[in-house]
Amino acid sequence: MTTKKTFDPVDAQIAYLRKGAAEIIREEDLRAKLESSARTGKPLRIKLGVDPTAPDLHLGHTVVLRKLKHFQDLGHTAIFLVGDFTAMVGDPTGQSETRPPLTREQVDANAKTYLEQVYKILNKENTEVRYNSEWLGKLTGHDMIRLCAHYRLARMLEREDFRSRLAGNLPIAIHELLYPLLQAYDSVALQADVELGATEQKFNLLVGRDIQREYGQASQVALTMPILVGLDGQRKMSKSLGNYVGITEAPSQMFGKLMSISDDMMWPYFDLVTDHTPEEIAAMREKVKSGATHPMDAKMSLAQEIIAGFHGRIAAEKAAAEFQRIFRDREAPEEAPVRKVPCGEAKRLTTMLVELGLASSRSEADRLVKQGGVELDGERISDVKMEVPLAKAREFLLRAGKKKFLRIVVE
Repeated sequence: MTTKKTFDPVDAQIAYLRKGAAEIIREEDLRAKLESSARTGKPLRIKLGVDPTAPDLHLGHTVVLRKLKHFQDLGHTAIFLVGDFTAMVGDPTGQSETRPPLTREQVDANAKTYLEQVYKILNKENTEVRYNSEWLGKLTGHDMIRLCAHYRLARMLEREDFRSRLAGNLPIAIHELLYPLLQAYDSVALQADVELGATEQKFNLLVGRDIQREYGQASQVALTMPILVGLDGQRKMSKSLGNYVGITEAPSQMFGKLMSISDDMMWPYFDLVTDHTPEEIAAMREKVKSGATHPMDAKMSLAQEIIAGFHGRIAAEKAAAEFQRIFRDREAPEEAPVRKVPCGEAKRLTTMLVELGLASSRSEADRLVKQGGVELDGERISDVKMEVPLAKAREFLLRAGKKKFLRIVVE
């Protein structure tokens, strides 16, 4: 005899799931599904499809993964769908031109890496992992024609990226029109109750609702999450744009990157990549606004919390201490690189900066000194003509900019 599963009250579940969400289409449908789940003791099936188009995940990818975890925390079935078939088609979302599909070898390699990383967020034992080649790879020509017959071309061309490419007289390949239908068929095959995605995936998620009805199923709820803005504060986080924080990067590297975001930007990060409630975030924000908490301290807390989730508490604390030493106390890192220089005549500091690779040119070296960005043994140098004595053996610490340290050994 199986025990009927119990869930939190529906209002409490919706409040938890609403955190950070951009849109829930439709919230009344989600409420009805949760109420049915509570009556029957049957968990909802929550689908998140990811095409393994790159080997590494960054914080931007984790926003929607965390929402899948929230459903998992509430006792529902988390389905992590690896789009191994659709990755070889290529989702045109956000693309201004046709994207080249990946090879089977690329997809398999990326999928393996993805799974190793997603379990830093999801509970492995309670995650249903599926590959859409299970069903899409078995569709016959007749099945594909039947699927296409359930949707209208005019509706497909309402999609923003298709519409803009048509207006710009740019090509659209036929297989790109199939992508939203294939993703929708995934929801049919999985009998999804809810599908998650970023806001840019909204069209595809809505197609899934339509196609499920065409195949006699109840429409899934579409829950979208906002795009996480990257370190530049302007564009979405992307590896190709270089404004990302990789979840497998070294803790100290992650910490430095997170501390580079603006004070205003840290609040969306608190909202989207931590489990703090809206009330807790509002309270922290008020403390910063009133001056009770320094923005730097709040940001350090954010960075430490994020890193602890991927590397553990001890690694996060060590990264925070290292940052404190280098950037706040202006001390050198514990393992500053050592460079040896021969004894000899005194040498101009700016020349040394170029020779040691701390500045790319003499003009950059001059600028660094004039801006107060160069220190010798903790003493800031402002004279561009200053010469470093090298007549006898000694050691000194040289800092250029915020992050570059060298321990110079004269011998």
